[in-house]
Parts: sequence; structure tokens; C-alpha cells
Amino acid sequence: MEKTNEKYGAYVQILKEELRPAMGCTEPIALAYAAAVARKVLGELPERVVIGASGSIIKNVKSVIVPNTNHLKGIPAAAAAGIVAGDPDRELEVIASVSQEQIAQMKEFLEKTEIRVEHVDSGLTFEIVVTLYKGASCSRVRIVNYHTNIVLIEKDGEVLKEVEVTGESEEGLTDRSLLNMEDIWDFINTVDVADIKPVLEQQIRCNMAIAEEGIRGDYGANIGKVLLAMNGDDVRTRARAMAAAGSDARMNGCELPVIINSGSGNQGITASVPVVVYAKELGADEDKLYRALALSDLTAIHQKTGIGRLSAYCGAVSAGAGAGAGIAYLSGGGYEEVIHTVVNALAIISGMVCDGAKASCAAKIAASVDAGILGYHMYTRGQQFYGGDGIVAAGVEHTIRNVGRLAKDGMKKTNEEIIGIMIEE
Repeated sequence: MEKTNEKYGAYVQILKEELRPAMGCTEPIALAYAAAVARKVLGELPERVVIGASGSIIKNVKSVIVPNTNHLKGIPAAAAAGIVAGDPDRELEVIASVSQEQIAQMKEFLEKTEIRVEHVDSGLTFEIVVTLYKGASCSRVRIVNYHTNIVLIEKDGEVLKEVEVTGESEEGLTDRSLLNMEDIWDFINTVDVADIKPVLEQQIRCNMAIAEEGIRGDYGANIGKVLLAMNGDDVRTRARAMAAAGSDARMNGCELPVIINSGSGNQGITASVPVVVYAKELGADEDKLYRALALSDLTAIHQKTGIGRLSAYCGAVSAGAGAGAGIAYLSGGGYEEVIHTVVNALAIISGMVCDGAKASCAAKIAASVDAGILGYHMYTRGQQFYGGDGIVAAGVEHTIRNVGRLAKDGMKKTNEEIIGIMIEE
């Protein structure tokens, strides 16, 4: 792919837009970000807080530990962290720098302040509205469609910023419909690595650091350590275990940053860590590793384009198929091996549900990476799933479109039931 090709610049930009740092699960962090902006606009600590959240936001914030809060969980904790200690200029690292004094202030704020959570159902999957009140003054911030997309800022009824919302389109981001597997393959084989190295270097450094911390520490259900104890230390187990360990740490209060993919730290870990593990095992040079990572990341993003940021469909599945593609490339596979790996992986594990962010995400990541690895090894042994086998269609693009349809449209009712179950508990 020539640098003058429209898609070359777009693919580089998509990687820059998607591979961003975040500390903590991105939905509670997006909520903390909205709250921090609202607090800055209000100019003082509020006495009352009202949080409107779509069902998928409620689902993904309910059970996850918010970092730098001394293990507080849930929507009020995320809002309190942003209000008391948030730096809105740092966006998804909004609560990366918090003092012990501020943690104590958060707890006091939660005890003394009225915080009401309302379920918002405006037809948008991703919506957060934070309204703060102090005396006669109030501020409001609204985020929709993706984690940093502020579309409304108000102070005392005066609109300071407003962006028109046209459904679930992601205004301001590079057109993701430009992605397809054939062009992704062309791009990763011809890209000047210097154009993608800065974002991928950061992805390797951050995501491997949290994976190693997950193996060292005691986080959640310790899925990474269980896998190593159960299966030994071969590369297939290690790839799954290290990715799971990153999620073990991240879902359970670890304060290390992660480079996200498709708005998700778990997906960022899943798309990158197994690829790095395989590259080390196979002795791949730096150039080959960066190309493999770009393949994995863009394959994951391509799948998520049709699914949407939040769904009842577990995002680790898309990232695990992406990792499988990267591993296939590192192992000497060509385009046919890569696309059949993706199709096989999707045939194996599509339909795994997302019931919010929490400790079990690590196990789902392990299963998704396993499907990616199995999908590759199937094809190298002359085995594959064919068009007409369930949701598998003739060609990788048709299969990816079918999965998007399943996840976005077919699983809407599933998402509602999951949210209903979680809210009723």
C-alpha cells in the first residue's frame, strides 16, 4: 500500500485514535471523566449529584473496582473519584494521580453527598449524563457513543458546548468502514514501521507491564496463574495466561495504565499480549512484531466496527481473533492463513456474552485467545469451517458482517436481559 493511498493515512490514524492510554476499566473512567469536567465547570464541590447512564454503561460499571479509590466499586464511586480528584485534561487517565488525602475525601464525599443514578434510555447504547448541583448553581456534561466524546457542557442553563448527535455514528473519528482484511494485510506488509512504532511501543510497554503484575500479584480469580499451574509453561498456555493476568490486575484495582483497543483495556490487552509472547518465543525481530501487532489491532477494530463499542457480545472474542491473526503472521502464515484463522476463531466462540466488567473477563480472554490459536492450528492442519456452517459465510468479510449483525441487532434483547438481571440483584 503506497503512502499516497487514502487508506494508508487512515489506517495509521485509526491506530492512533484507538490505541490510547487509560487507567482502570474505561466505562467507570469515562464516567469519572464526565464528572471531573462537570466539577471544573461548576467550580466547587457539589452537594448533589445525578448520574444518567445507559444500560450498557450501568452493566460495565457495576462490578468493577475503580483504581485509586482504595477498592471502591460502582457508579457513585467512579463519579466521586472524578469530582474529588479528577484531572479532566488527562481524559482516560483522569484519576491516574490521586493522593491518600483525596481517597479519604472521596469516602467522605460519598457518605455526605446525595448521589442518584438513573437509567437513561434514549436509544443510544453508550450514554453518560452527569449533573452537579450546589445551591442555585448546576453543571451538566453528556458523553455519548465513545468514551471521550463530550457532546454537551452546560452551566446554569447556558450551553457552553454542544455537538449534534446523529444516532450512534462516531463523529470526529476516521471512517472505520475503510477497514477490510485484504487492505489490512496489504498495509501491515508495506507500512513504514516508523509511522506506527510510537503507538505500538507504548502498547507493548504498558500492556506487558500489567500482564506481568497480574502474574506477580493477587488479583481477582488469578486466572493467569491458574492457567500456568494447570497447563505448564508452553507458549500457547503462556500467551493465554499473560493476557488473562493483565485483565486479572486491571479488573481488580491495579493502578497501571493500559493501551486500549476499541475503547476497551481488556481488548487492548487481548490483542497485544499474546502476540508479544509469541514474538519472543519465535525470535521475531522488532519489525515483524510491530507488523503483527498492527495486524492484530486493526483486525480487532475492523470486527468491532459492525458490533459497536458496547454490546451483549464479549469484545474479547474480536480481540482474540485479532491475536490469532497476529500469531498466524508471526508463525509464517500468509493472507489465507490469517483470514481462515479469523473465520475459524469466530465460528468457535462468537456468542460469548458480556455481563459487565469484572474478574471473569480474564477467563473469557483466555478462552478467546485459545480460539484464535486453535483457529490457526486448524487451518495449518487442513481443517476449517466453511460458509454455511452456522453464521460462517463464504469469505472473511461476509463472516465478519454476520457477526456484527448478530452482536449489534440479534443480541439487543440479550443485552436488556443481562442488564435486567444485574440491576435486580
